[in-house]
Amino acid sequence: MAERKIFAGPRIRRIRVDRGLTQSAMADALGVSPSYLNLIERNQRPLTVPLLIKLAATYKVDIDLLQGDDAPLVALREVFADPLLAGELPGDQELVEVAQAAPNAAAGMIKLYRAYKEQAERLSDLSDMLAREGKGTSLAGARLPLDAVRDAMERRANYFAALEEEAEAFSKILQPGDDLGAALKAWLQRDHGIVVKVLPVATMPNWRRRYDRHSHRLFISERLSPQDQLREIAIEAGLIRAQVAIAAEVQALKLGSDEARRIARFELGRYFAHALMMPYAPFLTAAKRARYDIDVLRSRFSVSFEQAATRLTMLARPGQTGVPFFMMEVDHAGTRFRRAGTSAFPHGRFGGGCPKLPVHAAFAQAGQILIEAAEMPDGATFLVLARTLEGPQGSFAERPRRTAVLIGCDIEHRDAVIYGDALPMLSGEGRPVAPVLIGPACRLCERVGCLSRAEPPLTRPLGLDEMVTGLSAFDFQ
Repeated sequence: MAERKIFAGPRIRRIRVDRGLTQSAMADALGVSPSYLNLIERNQRPLTVPLLIKLAATYKVDIDLLQGDDAPLVALREVFADPLLAGELPGDQELVEVAQAAPNAAAGMIKLYRAYKEQAERLSDLSDMLAREGKGTSLAGARLPLDAVRDAMERRANYFAALEEEAEAFSKILQPGDDLGAALKAWLQRDHGIVVKVLPVATMPNWRRRYDRHSHRLFISERLSPQDQLREIAIEAGLIRAQVAIAAEVQALKLGSDEARRIARFELGRYFAHALMMPYAPFLTAAKRARYDIDVLRSRFSVSFEQAATRLTMLARPGQTGVPFFMMEVDHAGTRFRRAGTSAFPHGRFGGGCPKLPVHAAFAQAGQILIEAAEMPDGATFLVLARTLEGPQGSFAERPRRTAVLIGCDIEHRDAVIYGDALPMLSGEGRPVAPVLIGPACRLCERVGCLSRAEPPLTRPLGLDEMVTGLSAFDFQ
């Protein structure tokens, strides 16, 4: 206690007010002057160890209570880290003042925020459930720009014909041969006077890519792998070369804000980069011959596993389609932040929110491909595979960013996909042996006795029977 100063003014004031004491009366009981007690209550003097002990003995309060609790401050940081409130406070000092000077108000804010988050999640789950049953709803209400873009992109086929055509035309101009990166750098410098430079982590600690309009230089972070560096250069070239086509596609998405349109523009630039790095016809031909072996494709086109997997979800050209793959990327916490599919991500039939999916187990087996058959409650079965992805690398002292990607398709395509060979099938039938029984998400899943259930379903009342305890913490009727 002697090593750190304890400022507990609001807590001292609460003890005094709760007991109906004046500052003079409390000061007499503690053996200090009223002016000194006044300074303590205003956090202008810290509590000394003898005074702390005297307070605890005189008013029968817990010393730990007087030393304070960081939990409200941590919770307030979570509240103001929400995108809706980000930027409202310049720093933590105001949060500290609120937590110390008005703890009851801080607790109320925290409860209100958590209730808002809970209701938002329930509303989203209910909206998904209604959409799965073919009942359109506008219950979702106002959404953040990023959410609006993700929703627009995930609910349509991940194929943009105009961008594919632009990428093919641009490739003919570049004539890249075996070195697309060199061809892009030469084009940027020759046609636009832009020089590409790869900068060290210390110089670009916070950016992947930055274009300096004054010096006409495009800076790329050395944190990125060679494949990701190439994609960043291709994105910048695409935003210049295909700006008209990208603007038209952004307009077609019918987004409601300039920020959402800016985010969509970047996502479409990323799409263009994939189309340029892996031209449609050669990639589709190679994918079919290799039976959609992602490792073969990544080597053949000199791309990363994630880039090749993403490109597999784009094979929806009329008359030249591939297996309709869908994909989802999550982080350690299970946050799903990228979803796509050749015919839109199958929210209704698949969901993607089940904790039993192999994408969550992949983190325990980094770099390995996990293959399973996953069966939904209605009997729909999917071939799914998952693998971890390594993100931008920093220095030794930094924890590397790692995510995991899940790629899937209907089980009926298993013979066309090399990963289907890893599934033992019932003899003479089209069903796999012992598929993993999954659901769309815990709130929408009615499987009984699921050991992985994290939340009760919205569609059933809880079964609160004192005489019976089920396998799940959330038994329902």
